[in-house]
Amino acid sequence: MGKNGSARAGRKPSGKPARTKPADGVSRRALLIGGGAVAAAGTAAVLARDEVKRLWWQVPGVEKPRKPGELDYPGATWVAASEANWRRADRPDDFPVDRVIIHVTQGSFASAVKVFQDPAHRAATHYIVGQDGRVVQMIRELDVAYQAGNRSYNERAVGIEHEGFVDRPKDLTKEMYAASARLTASICARHGIPIDREHIIGHVEVPGTDHTDPGPHWDWDRYMKLVRRAATAPPSPTPSPTAKA
Repeated sequence: MGKNGSARAGRKPSGKPARTKPADGVSRRALLIGGGAVAAAGTAAVLARDEVKRLWWQVPGVEKPRKPGELDYPGATWVAASEANWRRADRPDDFPVDRVIIHVTQGSFASAVKVFQDPAHRAATHYIVGQDGRVVQMIRELDVAYQAGNRSYNERAVGIEHEGFVDRPKDLTKEMYAASARLTASICARHGIPIDREHIIGHVEVPGTDHTDPGPHWDWDRYMKLVRRAATAPPSPTPSPTAKA
């Protein structure tokens, strides 16, 4: 067998199995580490896939799930506006919501509900607040209401209509102010809107408008104090009376 072969033959067995190297000189440790990395990557991919499946509706351009009559503000009742008076959207993913616009109806609560249900009217707000403090929601905050006569402001704002006439200060009741302030505080909390006069505005302040509401009798100092107070109060929404058109 030759010298080298005799020497190998004469060795005593050590009792330990001989180590084997994987092909191409890759160690078992490297294989274990690499295999762990692949497994971790696979697990991460599965988790990521599951997360996307769970949150698919948060991706911009993908509509969120909707239920007929679903409210954004628990203190309101739902009465749907005509689809001709608003545009389906997916806010705040497609348009950031950074304004609340205050309107006055120039009419009764019932007449405002009626015209917002009329497709020929071509305008509506998300909410109407009555002189008795009741609140009706007619458009989801997800969607764009044709309210301000300015496309950019429509896309970025939630609108609140108030029952009454701009030239009658008696129409602006204590109940209306309080209910509207709670609603506005809730909207600001949902969308991260600062509670100040730059972000809570009257229809008259929208660029290009020919409207004068909420008018000279709207008490902004009083209203903003009520909104700030409502924003710091414990949440306890009380369902409003059923709206009657």
